[in-house]
Amino acid sequence: MEQILLNAEPRKMMGKKVKDLRRQGYVPAVMYGHRTEPVSLQVTERELRQVLREAGSNRLITLSVAGMAEPRMVLVRDLQRDSISHAMVHVDLYEVIMTEKLTAEVPIVLVGEARPVKAAEGLLLHGLDTIEVECLPGNLPESIQVDLSQLTAIGQAILVRDLKVGEGIEILSERDEVVVKILPLEAEVIEEVAAPEVTPEVEVVGRKVEAKAEEEAAAAGEGKAPAEAAKVAGKAPAEPAKVAGKAPAEPAKAPAKARAKEKH
Repeated sequence: MEQILLNAEPRKMMGKKVKDLRRQGYVPAVMYGHRTEPVSLQVTERELRQVLREAGSNRLITLSVAGMAEPRMVLVRDLQRDSISHAMVHVDLYEVIMTEKLTAEVPIVLVGEARPVKAAEGLLLHGLDTIEVECLPGNLPESIQVDLSQLTAIGQAILVRDLKVGEGIEILSERDEVVVKILPLEAEVIEEVAAPEVTPEVEVVGRKVEAKAEEEAAAAGEGKAPAEAAKVAGKAPAEPAKVAGKAPAEPAKAPAKARAKEKH
């Protein structure tokens, strides 16, 4: 395995003064271990970024500290970033003893493709991203690969106990935890088919509302017709009364004219 080297210097700036250190392009660091007293260090941001890209949190880093006779083997235990700018604020480096076992989180890497997923017959459920292992620092794996091509049917799963690791590595995660599993597509299909079934019911309700509106309109029309008939009937007798009132008045004038002719 290729060695990853990180250079560091003893740090003299502490507390609020580390802001000036960051402005100069350095990241404050601390190295510690169960046999090592904490040592305040500083590393260049550019070099630290490159090292983290290669090592992550589970690969050994050879730390060369100015003033120390021998390099130290360390792991990145914690990396703090600014919540807004995401710039690196502080890094913790844990010194390991090559003859003593340690525990670490190792990432799971998926390779290959499951046949049901490739055929669009199932969905892949990804349960775990990392697993916890215990081993000597020299045996610490960079990652653990999971081959998805062994999943050939719906419902099949790969559990933690199915993972294959190297000799001298003990898995500490729960053995029955699901790493990956193939789920059926049935639930998704049912949801898609169920939606259009609601439409006919809405249309029927709409027709019922329209029919009800037509019945109400017809009933209103029938009520209006008798009212108009009654209104017309009420006016009809009034006309003859008016005519009858004028008819007797005409004969009353005739005798007056007759008497006037008799005088001449």
